Amino acid sequence: MQIKNFKIDQNLKELTPHRTVVLPIACYETTINQNIHGYIPLHWHDEIQFVLMVKGESVFQVNEERIVVKEGDGLFINSGCLHKAEEVNQPGSMYICLNVSPHFVLSPELYTTYVYPYVQATNLPCIYLDHHVTWAKNSLEAITQIHQLIHQKPSFYEITITMKMTSIWKNLILNGFQLEHEQTEVVKSLRMKQMLNWIHEHYGEKVKLDDIAKAGQLSRSECCRYFKKILKKSPVNYVTEYRIQQSLILLQQEDSNVTEVAYQVGFNSTSYFIDTFRKSMKMTPLTYKRKAAKI
Repeated sequence: MQIKNFKIDQNLKELTPHRTVVLPIACYETTINQNIHGYIPLHWHDEIQFVLMVKGESVFQVNEERIVVKEGDGLFINSGCLHKAEEVNQPGSMYICLNVSPHFVLSPELYTTYVYPYVQATNLPCIYLDHHVTWAKNSLEAITQIHQLIHQKPSFYEITITMKMTSIWKNLILNGFQLEHEQTEVVKSLRMKQMLNWIHEHYGEKVKLDDIAKAGQLSRSECCRYFKKILKKSPVNYVTEYRIQQSLILLQQEDSNVTEVAYQVGFNSTSYFIDTFRKSMKMTPLTYKRKAAKI
């Protein structure tokens, strides 16, 4: 299954159900440029995520860190961490994405000791899985096997998946990860999500820097520093990009027109919307709408 349009709420939390019929787990192939945005937009979810790059390479941003994941390698992304993905050079980059509820990793009796401290750690937003390293290679092979099991559904495949998830998790926690819980990091993450939440609720209105900063309980300058450090862009640029993202969804509706969409997503000028859209998507809104209608 390829998720082509991420459903995200105002907090950037992904709304896509991450489970099979019987297990709180989902595993599917993702071709980045087939997403509605042309990339995987910024989002987060409660599930932990494992990525295995099967074609090309991609740059993942996890919280403040940017990591290029090469073909054959992978990435562990912790619960609750903001992340996005874009192609690097080669079009058609594809990865296997394994999303798992932390509560599924181990039994309730072991969860408190061997899972909860790790998903709550502030120093473990992600871990690179290099296939040249034995323990990481074993984990990446297990991800491939889980992907096959979910699609082929042989006898007792649910038990086999459970065993392989235990093996993957044991590999992670046995390889020297020092846990940290810094309250300042927890507060920083919360404030960033509060500011993004405010933008996603009010992007169709006139957005002021003062209002964004207020949502995060920060000064204007500190608000700008948060965005620059974590998202590598200014609050204004983020608002503009988010408006363009939302316009893609509206433009796919048969009865929509460019002018109405421009004002719905917060632009006060159709010409400025068209110009901004062209710079972002390398085509006009009308061209995009016509292409979307043919898919």
